[in-house]
Amino acid sequence: MILIALAAIAFRLATLVVSVSNEKRLKAAGAVEFGAGNTRLLAIAHTVFYLAAIAEGVLRGSSFNGISAAGLAIYAFGAVALLLVLRDIGPQWTVKLIVSPGHRLVATGLYRHVRHPNYVLNILPELIGFALAMHGFATLLVGLPLYCIPLWRRVRQEEEAMREKFDAY
Repeated sequence: MILIALAAIAFRLATLVVSVSNEKRLKAAGAVEFGAGNTRLLAIAHTVFYLAAIAEGVLRGSSFNGISAAGLAIYAFGAVALLLVLRDIGPQWTVKLIVSPGHRLVATGLYRHVRHPNYVLNILPELIGFALAMHGFATLLVGLPLYCIPLWRRVRQEEEAMREKFDAY
């Protein structure tokens, strides 16, 4: 169970390195960040969700079983979706809501089929899968709805930013 947690944290930290690098480049080119306060709230919620699921698993004395395997499969689906989002968005991808002067609207790959694949196909399966893998059932039942509040706000902020930037959005 600890190896799953460490691998998930390492994967998330690796994507954060990509995000920070992209953010620096975008801001140097004149990009503007939207919803910074909500982004901080999402980062805190993500961290607390992970820590709560891990703590719950440790306190339960959980061991790997069928529920963990199902959770790991759901988590892996979300991780693959994130890699596809990274491929589709490329250097525009960050964990923050940043729009650059040269920002291009992506309508290929996953974005051709799903309006917000980073949230729907990555973040939600990631959290559900991680909680199940850790046997964090209370974290899932309480934490996921709470997480969805700033996530829903992020989607609204992103929709607004994209409508302002692109007439075709």
